[in-house]
Amino acid sequence: MFRLARLLTGRNALIRPVDRIEGAVLVASYAAFGVAVVIACIFGTHTYLVQRAATAGVRPAAAVLLQDGPSADSLGRVGQAEARWFVPGGSEQSGVLTTATAPDIAGAAVGARISVWLNRSGQPTGPPADQTVMIIYSLVAGAMVAALAGMVLLGVYALCRVALDRRRLAAWDSAWDRTGPSWTTRR
Repeated sequence: MFRLARLLTGRNALIRPVDRIEGAVLVASYAAFGVAVVIACIFGTHTYLVQRAATAGVRPAAAVLLQDGPSADSLGRVGQAEARWFVPGGSEQSGVLTTATAPDIAGAAVGARISVWLNRSGQPTGPPADQTVMIIYSLVAGAMVAALAGMVLLGVYALCRVALDRRRLAAWDSAWDRTGPSWTTRR
């Protein structure tokens, strides 16, 4: 950092304006990446809180099958069966359970008690995500945002570097056009 600060503010006569511009772009890229990391942390936290809020209203309940469940050998397909369950308020509801929301219905007989998860409105839903899975998803989401920002900033820096290198080469060509004839005998 000391060298970078000296590059931007130093009085060295050999440092060209193009070098100072490149140093400023580098400092801006570091600052932008720092902001991107903070945004990635906020995004990861928000992802976790949204997942946790989605699972907060999910409650376990028991359902009784009103018909035989789908055969257990139909693993690739989604099966369904009519069932009756009690919502937390005490009222009874009936409807269709699928193997996506209640995997235990596969191979179950009429009258079997199946554990299900109900949302706030009393409708069957998939089981809630595990706490560890939610943390991993939020960490991966934050890391992906930070990585994407890093790649974009590296791309921007590379494009700036190409433009600045072209300027440097043009300045060298111009300087050689002025100095070259006095160094060589060919004209």
